[in-house]
Amino acid sequence: MAQGPWFYCLKHHAVETRDGCAERHRLGPYETRAEAEDALEKVAERNEAADAADRAWDEGRN
Repeated sequence: MAQGPWFYCLKHHAVETRDGCAERHRLGPYETRAEAEDALEKVAERNEAADAADRAWDEGRN
């Protein structure tokens, strides 16, 4: 069984080991395969939080 670190490939939409695609095509490294599988969800959560912080900052300026 392959061991980590694990990466999420944005080109193939798949979890890969370090021997996968070029770094420009992937997210990571992650310690576990499960973390890599959830990479896009984590990105979406972080983007949502950043957008909410931006809105709150903008509202505070007005």
